[in-house]
Amino acid sequence: MKYLLGFIIVLISFLPEGAFAQKDLKHIREGNQAFAKENYQGAELAYRKALDKTKSPEKPSFNIGDALYKQNKFEDAAGQFDKLAETETDKESASRIYHNLGNSFLQAGKLDESIKAYKNALRNNPYDMETKYNLAYAQEMLEEQKKQEQKNKDNKDNKDKNKDKDKDKDKQDNKDQNKDQNKEDQDKKDQQKDQDQNKDQKDKQQQQQQPNEISKEDASRILQALANQEKDVQDKVKKAKAQKAKVKTTINW
Repeated sequence: MKYLLGFIIVLISFLPEGAFAQKDLKHIREGNQAFAKENYQGAELAYRKALDKTKSPEKPSFNIGDALYKQNKFEDAAGQFDKLAETETDKESASRIYHNLGNSFLQAGKLDESIKAYKNALRNNPYDMETKYNLAYAQEMLEEQKKQEQKNKDNKDNKDKNKDKDKDKDKQDNKDQNKDQNKEDQDKKDQQKDQDQNKDQKDKQQQQQQPNEISKEDASRILQALANQEKDVQDKVKKAKAQKAKVKTTINW
């Protein structure tokens, strides 16, 4: 880009002083001197003063565009040249204006607009080799830009696809993990169920065995109770016999 600007981009800044009215010359000279010293802001201010006093505004306006361009105010410069191009009728002047307009758009990164401006310059002067070179350069830059944009788009699409694949893989992994977890939970439930069934069966067996099985303590208590009952019965029998014996009070003679 530096090579292009230094070697090809031509900005016509120093217009013949005789082209202006006498009252404009002071400001034009000031602007030209400031421009030569690379004081482009000072040059712009001087040219604007000349613009206020001249009857031919297109001439200092052209130099204002150059001064703006040198200050890297490319869009402002483009606006200045664009206004001039709308009213310029001389083909040679129009060619220079469109050439500089194309340069301004090129530096501003507006490649489509710069290509259009260069083509307009060539319509007014088909033999301008510098404009032809700049046009080819801008077209090449535009092509490279489109390739880069397509590359970025492809990379983004591939990234999105890979992202979707990762999402699908994560979903499948989560699904498998959930499936394994569910299986593990079900196995635990089945195991617990088997344990509960075994416990219930064991309890039933114990309940069935209890009537036929008496502990030593229970057996001892039962035997003692039976012994006590038998003793009571014997005591009652003895008592009854004694009472019968007492009834016989009459002596049989």
